[in-house]
Amino acid sequence: MFCRVANHLLFRWSLPFCCPVLFDTFCIHGHAGEHGLLRGYSLKFNLSFFLLAATGTALADTDTQTETLPPIVVTATRTAQSVDESLASVSVITREDIEKKQILSVQDALFGIAGIGISNNGGLGKQSDVFMRGTNSNHVLFLVDGVRMGSATAGSTPIQDIPIDQVDHIEIVRGPRSSLYGSDAIGGVIQIFTRKGGGDLKPFISLGGGTYNTYKVSAGVSGGGGNGWFNFSGAELYTGGIHPCLGDPVTGQGCGVTQPGNGGYNNTSGSARAGYRFENGLEIEGNLLQAAGNNRYNGSYTDNSQIQQQVIGGKLRYSPLSFWSTTLRAGTNADMENDYLGKAFVDSFNTRRVTTTWQNDFTLHKDHVLTVGFDYYVNRVDSSLVFPVTSRDDKAGFLQYQGLIEGHSLNLSVRQDSNQQFGGKTTGGAAWGYDFGETLRLNASYGTAFKAPTFNDLYYPNFSNPNLKPESSQSAEVGAKGKLFNVNWAVNGYYTKIDDLIVFDSTTLKPNNISNAEILGMENQASTQLFGVIIKASLSLLDPRNRDGGPNDGNVLPRRAQQMAQLDLDRRFDKFRVGLIVNEQGRSYEDLANTIKLHGFTTVGLRASYEVYKDVLLEGRASNLFNEHYETAYLYNQMGTTLFLSLNYSPGKTQ
Repeated sequence: MFCRVANHLLFRWSLPFCCPVLFDTFCIHGHAGEHGLLRGYSLKFNLSFFLLAATGTALADTDTQTETLPPIVVTATRTAQSVDESLASVSVITREDIEKKQILSVQDALFGIAGIGISNNGGLGKQSDVFMRGTNSNHVLFLVDGVRMGSATAGSTPIQDIPIDQVDHIEIVRGPRSSLYGSDAIGGVIQIFTRKGGGDLKPFISLGGGTYNTYKVSAGVSGGGGNGWFNFSGAELYTGGIHPCLGDPVTGQGCGVTQPGNGGYNNTSGSARAGYRFENGLEIEGNLLQAAGNNRYNGSYTDNSQIQQQVIGGKLRYSPLSFWSTTLRAGTNADMENDYLGKAFVDSFNTRRVTTTWQNDFTLHKDHVLTVGFDYYVNRVDSSLVFPVTSRDDKAGFLQYQGLIEGHSLNLSVRQDSNQQFGGKTTGGAAWGYDFGETLRLNASYGTAFKAPTFNDLYYPNFSNPNLKPESSQSAEVGAKGKLFNVNWAVNGYYTKIDDLIVFDSTTLKPNNISNAEILGMENQASTQLFGVIIKASLSLLDPRNRDGGPNDGNVLPRRAQQMAQLDLDRRFDKFRVGLIVNEQGRSYEDLANTIKLHGFTTVGLRASYEVYKDVLLEGRASNLFNEHYETAYLYNQMGTTLFLSLNYSPGKTQ
């Protein structure tokens, strides 16, 4: 499996720069055939990525290299561990990253992360879908502070409505995680954590505005002292937007009918999170995230929508014995949307997902942890349309072992779900890792996962199929990561096979389990510091193929770019900080027949900040600097050159 993934995806182009001995040991050198992923693809970004290692080897400025502790993640195993310890492929977007890059949205934060593709329907605030490792956009499980988030009817998560100003950090886990989380986690899990607070009392405020009649204001306060923590904050985002989409009245694609005018968006949000740790070790916490606004499209059968997202959660954690930690968590997510055509009401889709988890972690030995947990969640639908079934529940138990045996790291997990609609489903996972000193780690994993049909799939009036089976998958992954001459690098290759894919059958006008897919992929990541310039680069190669046995067999799955790359440079000069970001994406297709091509594109962004006074920063960014015209969804426009300026006050923060 390792060499199949490696050779097919030109693994030999990336692994030799960081570990040539390992490559020669495990793989046979080959050539890129005419079906290789670089066919018709510009090599300019590839070369810049691979030159990073060479320049890092020769020029790394060790005097200015700052040693920082690796981030701690909890999503990969449902227990705390460092990124370096994790056997999964993980990334963390910190609050520092969000502020340094002057990010305006969650989709902006995720864009360019290894293994992630984003399709957007018309700019800031418009529907954005996440494709992780080539799987469907509803094959990614989203959590907010441990609570499942997303529409129970559509099956997608409206990340465009999650306010970035309320986010502390984002954990991204690539690869199947159904053995810990159940349905949806075929491609991976993304967990968003709201701001937490702690320490001294600190206020913060930010004011900004820019092109397309965009403005943003946010403010809050955090603190809590030694044993407590709290954060209360609010934000308002508004944009006049761009003309979001064109329309084809014959096929109904895009907005259906092309009309003049821009599609604006506004989002008013607030969050609260507070907790306390008592002297006996008992820890309590509560959290609230609320966002509401209005989204406007021109030409759609609905041209404006009122949206609301709400997440409420609570957690209790206690250690009855020195080797036993128990956590009880409960929460709910409300996804509400009312659609209008002008002032006339069209329809409403209001769903609620309630999540309850009881998790027990037993430290059997210093290097051996056993996790036993139980999940219960229920989905409810309240719609203007008549659904024959409006609620269903899922009960599950899961078991996980993590251990270190003579230098070999192991992770074994299994989960049994009992769903009210389709009955039982068992999933499992196994991962192994081994450290060759402090500079090289090898890892391999295998996992199964599934995705339950949505309420729309099963019960949408006249266009549903109550006999659908869950989609299921099998995934294998191999990887290596390490450090060479001050260059931190990681390479992962993976293979995923998905069975019983749910697709809409145009002959019956109903969804059916009639499709399969195979996905091969590779992710490369590297970072270093040269003469004070922090350099981060990623390159993702993907070969996602339809395997339905019909006329579209062998075609590329829709909206999956086969090459995605990002290069980010950042440099601080006393009170100044400047940055450059380059994103490149290869072509993709809108349809299963691969007749509608979405051309590849390259965008360039600049950013700068200046410390005007102590704790006061003046910031500015320019996105899509060269006004690239491109689409990530057919007939949906993207913003041209965008400028944004902001003034920020945050005591104790340094740029």
